[in-house]
Amino acid sequence: MNPPLSHDVIIAGCGPTGAMLAAELRLHDVRVLVLEKETEPVSSARVVGLHMRSVELMAMRGLLDRMLEHGRRRPAGGFFAAIDKPAPEGLDSAHPYLLGIPQPVIVRLLERHAIQGGAQVRRGRAVAAFEQDDEGVTVRQDDGERLRSRYLVGCDGGRSTVRKLLGVGFPGEPSRTETLMGEMEVGVPQEEIAAKVTEIQQTDRRFGLRPCGGGVYRVAVPVAGVGEGAKPPTLEDFRRQLRAVAGTDFGVHSPRRLSRFGDATRLAERYRVGRVLLAGDAAHIHPPTGGQGLNLGVQDAFNLGWKLAAQIHGWAPETLLDTYHAERHPVAADVLDNTRAQMELLSTGPGPRAVRRLLAELMDFDEVNRHLIEKIAAIGIRYDFGEGPDLLGRRLRDIDVAQGRLYGLLHRGRGLLLDRTGRLTAGGWSDRVDHLADPTAALDVPCVLLRPDGHVAWIGDDQRDLDDHLSRWFGEPAD
Repeated sequence: MNPPLSHDVIIAGCGPTGAMLAAELRLHDVRVLVLEKETEPVSSARVVGLHMRSVELMAMRGLLDRMLEHGRRRPAGGFFAAIDKPAPEGLDSAHPYLLGIPQPVIVRLLERHAIQGGAQVRRGRAVAAFEQDDEGVTVRQDDGERLRSRYLVGCDGGRSTVRKLLGVGFPGEPSRTETLMGEMEVGVPQEEIAAKVTEIQQTDRRFGLRPCGGGVYRVAVPVAGVGEGAKPPTLEDFRRQLRAVAGTDFGVHSPRRLSRFGDATRLAERYRVGRVLLAGDAAHIHPPTGGQGLNLGVQDAFNLGWKLAAQIHGWAPETLLDTYHAERHPVAADVLDNTRAQMELLSTGPGPRAVRRLLAELMDFDEVNRHLIEKIAAIGIRYDFGEGPDLLGRRLRDIDVAQGRLYGLLHRGRGLLLDRTGRLTAGGWSDRVDHLADPTAALDVPCVLLRPDGHVAWIGDDQRDLDDHLSRWFGEPAD
């Protein structure tokens, strides 16, 4: 017999994706349990970048100020294949920068946000097996305890146990190259390091030593071939490879973090099978070129959270949960393609180097540079909501409204009708959709309906047409 239903959603993995999803679900009073196999949060000081779209998401949930306290704003340009071009003027975001912030800080803040909202997190526990039926999912933890929930979401990384047990294919390419990456102190002057890095990067952009404060350098050095398994490198591995590439090991010592990554590129065939779903690295892996991985996973969670909550609370339209795969799978496919392209542009052969020089010339054209930055930063995404103005399906930037800023109205994770005519109403959907009548809103269209993730679901000024779209995204009106 199945154990009693104890949770609405069990999430495997408390990384950025899992923590973000838990927080999103708790906005809608969904009972959430997160199982994390690590007993303690990762403490390594790896710095990642929150691109513009992810920064916007943090602003939508009132988290941005907390993130800014721990991060450093950097220019938004120069990320596509590390081609050093400045960002063009007038990017479509109120936050046109990259926020450099340690990944453990992101996880800590998101996990705390989820727990404060009422999520439960169990560390030292992992999903060992599960069975699903028409009513729910029975999960067996690795300690033997059995739990019952309505849904299970695998946010458990590239080697996802949930994905493997689900039997979802993970096609793509295995790693062809590897890069050692770590943080450590050095024993030679900064001027000597800078000169050698400049020399080597003329032919190999994957190599680098960058100061990150306190006498510590972030070191990246390419490796010939691919190692066996996922065994972490040693300091001696770094010394040996630095001597092979640079002719010196720079006197590296006192390592803080040592890791390796390959360029494996894979995409899950399906993001949902019945009551089990995948998000983040469990659904897609790719090289870290362009710094898109963490951002892609957090954005998965933002897309999925309100849809899964709607399903659980019984007001979701029949196909709403399926739009998670329909919208996010193509986005991931595009990220995988652009990282494949970037890895080719970072290759040391004469052909790739020639293509890189040509692309660098093309990026002097504003339209080319803008397109690539919008792709990396995910602000160019447009979901297919059917025919309509270009704004339809895109996220709406953080504009001025009568009550301050638009994103401040989205903290609760509800839909929003932004009405410049003062004639419309959200009527029977007021338990799911807020209504702001504001003729001063900085829009060049009469009215917009926003989903909880900030994407524009409808544009117009006709109440009947609006009601049809409210039903499409938010189900039948309440009695």
